[in-house]
Amino acid sequence: MEDGCPRIRRRVSVCKRNRGSPESLGVSRTLAELQPAEDTEDETAAGSRRRKTGSPEPAQENDSEEDMFGDYNSFTEDSFLAQVDDLEQKYMQLPEHETDSGTRDLCSEGIKTNLGINTVSDFTDSETNERIKRQSVLDDPGEPEPGRDLSFDVPSSQILYFENMQNSSKALGDQSTKERDGNSHKSSNDNLTYSHIEQPQQNNHFSNVGVSSEMSRRKSIRDHLKSAMAGNARAQTPVFPRSKQLRETLLSEEISVAKKAIESPSDDLGPFYSLPSKVRDLYVQLKGIKKLYDWQHTCLTLRSVQERKNLIYSLPTSGGKTLVAEILMLQELLCRQKDVLMILPYVAIVQEKISSLSSFGIELGFFVEEYAGSKGRFPPIKRREKKSLYIATIEKGHSLVNALIESGRISTLGLVVVDELHMIGEGSRGAILEMTLAKVLYTSKTTQIIGMSATLNNVEDLQAFLKAEYYTSQFRPVELKEFLKVNDTIYAVDGQAAGGMTFSRLLNYKYSDALKKMDPDHLVALVTEVIPNYSCLVFCPSKKNCENVAEMLCKFLSKDYLNHREKEKCEVIKNLRNVGHGKVCPVLKRTIPFGVAYHHSGLTCDERKLLEEAYATGVLCLFTCTSTLAAGVNLPARRVILRAPYVANSFLKRNQYKQMIGRAGRAGIDTAGESILLLQEKDKQQVLELINGPLESCYSHLVEELTKGIQSLFLSLIGLKIATSLGDIYQFMNGTFFGVQQKILLKEKSLWEVTVDALEHLTEKGLLQKDSHGDSEGLQCHFRVTKLGQASYKGAIDLAYCDTLYRDLKKGLEGLVLESLLHLVYLITPYDLAAQSEPDWMVYFRQFSQLSPAEQNVAALLGVSEGFIGKKASGQAVRKKVDKNVVNRLYLSFVLYSLLKETNIWSVSEKFNMPRGYIQSLLTGAASFSSCVLHFCEELEEFWVYKALLVELTKKLTYCVKAELIPLMEVTGVLEGRAKQLYSAGYRSVMHLASANPEVLLKTIDHLSRRQAKQIVSSAKMLLHEKAEALQEEAEELLRLPADLPGLGSSNSERAGSHAGDTTLC
Repeated sequence: MEDGCPRIRRRVSVCKRNRGSPESLGVSRTLAELQPAEDTEDETAAGSRRRKTGSPEPAQENDSEEDMFGDYNSFTEDSFLAQVDDLEQKYMQLPEHETDSGTRDLCSEGIKTNLGINTVSDFTDSETNERIKRQSVLDDPGEPEPGRDLSFDVPSSQILYFENMQNSSKALGDQSTKERDGNSHKSSNDNLTYSHIEQPQQNNHFSNVGVSSEMSRRKSIRDHLKSAMAGNARAQTPVFPRSKQLRETLLSEEISVAKKAIESPSDDLGPFYSLPSKVRDLYVQLKGIKKLYDWQHTCLTLRSVQERKNLIYSLPTSGGKTLVAEILMLQELLCRQKDVLMILPYVAIVQEKISSLSSFGIELGFFVEEYAGSKGRFPPIKRREKKSLYIATIEKGHSLVNALIESGRISTLGLVVVDELHMIGEGSRGAILEMTLAKVLYTSKTTQIIGMSATLNNVEDLQAFLKAEYYTSQFRPVELKEFLKVNDTIYAVDGQAAGGMTFSRLLNYKYSDALKKMDPDHLVALVTEVIPNYSCLVFCPSKKNCENVAEMLCKFLSKDYLNHREKEKCEVIKNLRNVGHGKVCPVLKRTIPFGVAYHHSGLTCDERKLLEEAYATGVLCLFTCTSTLAAGVNLPARRVILRAPYVANSFLKRNQYKQMIGRAGRAGIDTAGESILLLQEKDKQQVLELINGPLESCYSHLVEELTKGIQSLFLSLIGLKIATSLGDIYQFMNGTFFGVQQKILLKEKSLWEVTVDALEHLTEKGLLQKDSHGDSEGLQCHFRVTKLGQASYKGAIDLAYCDTLYRDLKKGLEGLVLESLLHLVYLITPYDLAAQSEPDWMVYFRQFSQLSPAEQNVAALLGVSEGFIGKKASGQAVRKKVDKNVVNRLYLSFVLYSLLKETNIWSVSEKFNMPRGYIQSLLTGAASFSSCVLHFCEELEEFWVYKALLVELTKKLTYCVKAELIPLMEVTGVLEGRAKQLYSAGYRSVMHLASANPEVLLKTIDHLSRRQAKQIVSSAKMLLHEKAEALQEEAEELLRLPADLPGLGSSNSERAGSHAGDTTLC
């Protein structure tokens, strides 16, 4: 009842009473009966360890003879007993021919487990200990707790699994399970008696006579339960702790000890770096990490880290940087009870990190929240007890920090962790990251900042900006050997040698004339030395080159490669066909049988995820890929080959080179990693400078990116009241990364002039107003944001387009066409993508001619006519001037509109002759921009009509699937293909996934690893807990007495505030 009805604090106690009849003994089966033997042994040991700190709750006396339930009706619509009654009714109404013994057993088991009646007669000490032992069996982090759901709400695949496990229970290692199984196979006349509940006999033939006789023997479950609960509640007896209470007691005590340890000046770090021992156990259990590297221990025990100073640390790729950050985050969440923000560069990495940390959140009692794409709540939910780990992209992290500053909660953020810190020097995204960190530094003196990267050079500038300590090491768990290949010769990179390289070997591979012509770089020879037993990555300059190289390799690979894990490769193609609505890329269809695939942005998210999973499990052994893979998800290889020292048409940078070769060598699998860079004689000198030269320095782009940089920064500074005067804004600028580098970056103007110019531009644009009071020119000149300015910074709108967006939305109010979604879709189509696109005019004309009258009306309102499109398609000159941006944006709107109608990227890709990966990027960008436009409209009363419309449209764009799949896709890491598999297997909701057994998922879902199954279940549990907690806190907020309630004195107000949390629904 504690899990099912957390708002009702009435409890049925486990009683110790003296009754002569043994019929009152309550039998409650534990989860141990449904677990494999090895799990039971491990968990029993864990349970005994936790019992040492767990103690029974004190007895609560109640001498009243009145009805302890009063007017409370336990059979209200949402109560627990109502669910039990509903279960009984469903059970009785089951058709006879469809009810087999397994289902009846599970139904009966569901009643017993969910009721949890534990009225016990004549408990001896040994029986008490045995009962605690059975109840304290711990779950696997990825497995559901017993009694969480009703039997009829479990998918059929789960029921079948538990039925099979029940039938094969003799094989389980738990002795008590064997004994109970033996009893269950006695004569059908022998019945186990429950507390006022009789278990139906389990006969192989469920006849009409049996049903009627059982119904006649049954009495009303309501009356008996209410009577039993009243009797239990009146009895004076200690309440025995359940397994959940034991776990929470132990964890609470360890966290309390850890808090004292982390606050004390002593060097004693407790069981695991000032964290509870359970954290160490979870790392062993979930990630297989039993011991930290020496450098990790050194870094975590630095005096600066223990004193919570800001820190930058740098190590080669695969050195284990993330683990240090995770331990520091857990210290902040558990010991210091503060929220944490982790900023990652890409959506895919955000989702991967959420999946891996959700299990920790479930077990240790904190929330893991996603802020990426269109996901994220602003401001975040204010939680009083559990803390939150926000995992965000660069853009969403900035919006989150703005929301916390505005709500006055920035001090609740104890730690900000930035991965790939070097990205602070990369264009507009770097400018946004710089703004985020500068605001945290300026507004919160208690928030610690940790930055990490594998490629940092001018660390001194970053240290000055972040006021941080620096730690570095050259440690790498697997040795990396670098090679260069020129013609047939392979050279080892050697910084000590005269030419920077030394001779290693000659390639010994027999090439036919045809092969020499097709493969002049000897790629076939290089990859066949590694695959299929080991993995290999081949980095190519362009997406098209990736596909060509993959096909070329497969033409000359031996047919023997087809036999390697053939069945699993067939499954990969089958799954690709499922996510592609029956279609598979012809190139992948030809290359996957050889264990080869290409990987670039032209693939859909579902395709990339499937291929990455197949590569990680060894089904695929070779990827031809672009440089984006090096900065994305972690897919290491024994050998990394760089096809050429170019990315597109640009020569390779050392930072990019280091990231690519850093993928070579897998810790725990390979003893060494190799990288081979292929080059021509003409590039030899430039390549030697590349591999032996220093890393590129990173420089601020705050001023270079005007509308997304300095102007956006000033607008938010004034809007959030961080700095409103010219002097304060100038002072803030001096503390930025740009301020640190101003002598290098500013040649013609001073920082003061740059600041004044940016503020004047914002004022002229109507986003700022000068305050009429005080000095209007000097340091004390104050500014305030206009309504348009406030909407722009809260919506995170690029200031280059904010006035255009306002005009478009204003014009839309004059004649918004709601007969179809086309008009709304046009309004949320990203401006920057429209500026980069070039329509296929024949496709444009074909789609235009198929519009309905209402849709043609939308085009007419925008000033785009069919005649104009027709002339462009036929190549005729067009005299009438039409806004090119509007035309391009409408074309992309057609793509999005078709996608929303069909939800099939493949068919839309063919219809518009666009790469399917580009279409998905367009969809993701539109969903994100739609969310921004929604926040923009929320700040302007005149656009009230758009609010409700854009909420639903944003949701459609975010998932773009059939409605029944959306609940499953809310779970992090579940994309369309996986959602279809889960839905077909009977998992229809988040509750289903949260209650699922990972082992069952493993058996019922194709191409799913055990790790992924556990991550899906953990992510679903986390999402479910977040939703439940949000509703619970909302209810408590409504029931809390207002502190400023008229008529209450100061003492009463204090008392009301202190007891507000005790108010509950009764």
